[in-house]
Amino acid sequence: MYPTIAKHGESIFDLSTPLPVIDEIRLAANIARVQSYMDASGLKFRPHIKTHKIPGVARMQLDAGARGINCQKITEAEVFADAGFDDILITYNILGPEKLERLAQLNDRIAELKVVADSAVTVAGLATRFSAESPLTVLVECDTGGGRCGVQSPEAAADLAAAIAAAPGLIFGGLMTYPKANSEAQVEAFFAEAIALIGKQGLSCAIVSNGGTPSLFDAHLVRSATEHRAGTYVYNDRSMIRAGECRLEDCAMHILATVVSRPTPDRAIIDAGSKALTSDLLGFSDHGLIVEYPQASITGLS
Repeated sequence: MYPTIAKHGESIFDLSTPLPVIDEIRLAANIARVQSYMDASGLKFRPHIKTHKIPGVARMQLDAGARGINCQKITEAEVFADAGFDDILITYNILGPEKLERLAQLNDRIAELKVVADSAVTVAGLATRFSAESPLTVLVECDTGGGRCGVQSPEAAADLAAAIAAAPGLIFGGLMTYPKANSEAQVEAFFAEAIALIGKQGLSCAIVSNGGTPSLFDAHLVRSATEHRAGTYVYNDRSMIRAGECRLEDCAMHILATVVSRPTPDRAIIDAGSKALTSDLLGFSDHGLIVEYPQASITGLS
């Protein structure tokens, strides 16, 4: 199934395992497919780099037409800033003096840094570190049904937007959500009401950021959104196949593993455990698909 690795001239079977193997042709096709959809839908696309964490892959995404990147941690954003990326959205509440200091240093380094907040506590912390001389753009994170972080109502979003706008060192940048899949109507209803309430305060939402890969190709149904964020699409996985968003042949990453023991006729042990394969089952009963032997089941990790 696997060819030699042309770059090194080695047979893939001579490599030490476990090892991620990326099909660059599939990778490029996944990037092009999603960017084409976003362009046709009139949405800016902001890839989430947590899936790959590789500046070279992010550069491929930007070269295809993406506008900026999405990081989940300051440390990730620092690495990408070092690589020359200057439009970064960090989608996680940032709290504590050490993180705020590093955030301020990052804000001084790149042109377009943005963060999110979902509480007055987070906003107050940001306001203590940033000033009008070097302000920080902040989006209000909204819980539109995903059950993670986020304000719980459009009214709360408007109140927090006002608090951000009132802080001398902060700029209100708009709204952001990470919703559950197939909830586009619910997301649109939340966004539309929040935007109207914020508008009554004399504020505007320059960015309205929706996200997620599981129902990625319905992103156009959230008409209030100005951009979409997604990460998993770049490689795809079994959950995306199950959701109907891709095919098995669209999965661009595999884990090369070695059978290291065959203690019984019906049990084998491979050298890929909980650090190489996911322990997040996402509703599956096993931990992965063995492409060459689909009848087998990965029943446990250690």
